[in-house]
Amino acid sequence: MIDFFLLATEGGFGFNFDPLDTNLVNLAIIIGVLYYFGRQFLGKILSERRANIEEAIQDAERRQKEAADALSQAESDLAQAQAKAEQIRQRGQEQAKAAKEAILEEAKRDVERLKAEASREMETEREQVIAEIRRRIFSMALEKAESEIDNKLDESAQQKLIDRSIAMLGGRQ
Repeated sequence: MIDFFLLATEGGFGFNFDPLDTNLVNLAIIIGVLYYFGRQFLGKILSERRANIEEAIQDAERRQKEAADALSQAESDLAQAQAKAEQIRQRGQEQAKAAKEAILEEAKRDVERLKAEASREMETEREQVIAEIRRRIFSMALEKAESEIDNKLDESAQQKLIDRSIAMLGGRQ
C-alpha cells in the first residue's frame, strides 16, 4: 500500500512515495485527528457504556436483594407452615386418642349394661322358676292333702272341720 503525502522539500512541495517515511507521519496525523475529534465522541460512547454497565450492576444487585428477601420470606412461610402442620398433626393425634378412649369407655359401659341386663334376666327367670316350682309343690301338696282328707275323713268329721273353720273365720271378722 502506498501512501501519498505532501512534503515540504528544499525546492517546494512534492510527493513522497517511500512507505517507510510516510507511515509514521500518517499515523501521527491520524492519531492526532482522532484524539482531537474522537475523544468527545468516544468519551460519550464510553460514558454511556459505563452508565449502562453500572445500571445493569445496580439492577442485578437490586434483583439479588429482592430474591434474597423473597427467599427469606419463603423460608419463614415454610417454617410457619411446618409448625402449623405439626400442630394439626398433634391435634389430630390428641383427638384420635380422645375418640379411642371415648369409644373404649362407651364399649365398657355397654358391656356392663349387657351384664347387668343378663343378670336381671337370669334373676327374673330364676324367680319365675322358683315361683313355678312353689306353685307345683303347693298344687301337689293340695292334691295330696285333699286325697288324704278324702281318705281319712268321713262325712261327719268333714262337717265338724267345716263348722270349726267357719267359726274361726267368723271370730276374726
